Amino acid sequence: MKVHNVELTISAVRPEQYPVEGLPEIALVGRSNVGKSSLINTLINRKSYARTSSQPGKTQTLNFYNVEDLLYLVDVPGYGYAKVSKKERDKWGRMIETYLTQRPNLKGVIALMDARHEPTELDIQMLGFLHYYQLPFLAVGTKIDKIPRSKWNKMVSNAVKKTSFLNHDNYALFSAVNKTGKELVWDWIEKMVE
Repeated sequence: MKVHNVELTISAVRPEQYPVEGLPEIALVGRSNVGKSSLINTLINRKSYARTSSQPGKTQTLNFYNVEDLLYLVDVPGYGYAKVSKKERDKWGRMIETYLTQRPNLKGVIALMDARHEPTELDIQMLGFLHYYQLPFLAVGTKIDKIPRSKWNKMVSNAVKKTSFLNHDNYALFSAVNKTGKELVWDWIEKMVE
């Protein structure tokens, strides 16, 4: 997709704040600091439109990015960040669960995982959640520029083995540094929002 126009429409915490135009939505989920903002910036051809932070747990709202008036990319708060109180984490959890399970505009979810490591318990829980609610998802292994290319296949196989919800067709590798995987992710998004 050629992207020229992008706008952060709203940062929402409740369903009544969600956009009302009825555009299809693709959510991005993953642990804090896994690279959601970097993936969004790469997809929309911007350097720092979606704010990346050196401080994990910074995104605390659902950020709706209108892309070309065709769809929304929705940046979901990261999970697994320990320096946030349990009460705050529970509140985010409810907000995220409400959005993922009750939003009719949601057409698919991109679940990001740090490719340098095997999927964590939280990653596997998220994939299980998406699977349980029958939400179409694409798992994306991020930061692959930090892994020698010769190890990519082994890394993908290990991730696929670790969870029954993953297979070679719904797992993509991505690097914000050299744009590996950008087209593949866009192809999946376009299929989901057709």
